[in-house]
Amino acid sequence: MAAQIFKDSEADRNYRPVWYLGRGLVYTVLIVWAIVCLFPIFWTITTAFKAAPDVMQGNIVPWVDFEPKWLGWRSLGLSPETIGAVSTVREEFLKRFWNSTIISISASLLAVALGSCAAYGLSRFNYRFGFMRNSDISFFFLSQLILPPVVLALPFLVLYKSLALLDTRIGLILLYTLTVLPIVIWIMRDQFSSIPTELEEAALVDGLSIWGAFVTIVLPIALPGMVAAFILSLVLTWNEYFFAVLLTSSTAKTLPVMVASQTGSQGIAWWAMAALSFAAIIPLVIIGILLERYIIKGMAAGAVK
Repeated sequence: MAAQIFKDSEADRNYRPVWYLGRGLVYTVLIVWAIVCLFPIFWTITTAFKAAPDVMQGNIVPWVDFEPKWLGWRSLGLSPETIGAVSTVREEFLKRFWNSTIISISASLLAVALGSCAAYGLSRFNYRFGFMRNSDISFFFLSQLILPPVVLALPFLVLYKSLALLDTRIGLILLYTLTVLPIVIWIMRDQFSSIPTELEEAALVDGLSIWGAFVTIVLPIALPGMVAAFILSLVLTWNEYFFAVLLTSSTAKTLPVMVASQTGSQGIAWWAMAALSFAAIIPLVIIGILLERYIIKGMAAGAVK
């Protein structure tokens, strides 16, 4: 009886090879795409351990095409034999790394806080500014990204010089907050619009204020969008180069400026640039791994609700 119930039919037996072939094709495409996406990171890591001839000859596979050396890390004072010694380059690297960390995290947090408030207002209240309505105001924020940064170079130089904000961390924090704010507003507006207003109405009936309902009801549900906006803002501000090199000279220079400065009379020090680039990638990878589970958890919780 059981053998008859669970016995595969002729259609099942004919379909199984097609199913395996389809799954194999999908996994093959995904593996190839993953290799294509990860190859630049692999090339950067291996270049940090190459000597000059290996870089110029295009050797790729360690211990096969070339013997790994600590040339790139030695130039930064981060190799095993130099890590315990005094190194001005290492001190400079740590200073730039610390500047990038403070500026990018502060600007991203400030942009998420301000952008969430603005996006909540645009998703819950009706505004009128001349001929502009809520959708027009939202598009106006997003349209600011179309403006090339080079157009703002001279105005910001004059403004920051008059306000004594040149070569300061607070100057870059304010500027970076301004540059990523439109993206945060756009992301959070869609996030808040997907949350039913009945939840806030129920909270108001229970005696909460508008701010109380926003903090206790809306924000926990919108947490996945806030985390996504924070990660995107962090990546954009961490990698920003134009304003960092334009508005700083020594004190507030960030890591991308140091990466781009690995040039000299003898050409580009690819091994040092690769080591710096790898050191700049690691924090973003760690933050993405740590916050990924919060994004998935928040999305799953929102789906259940």
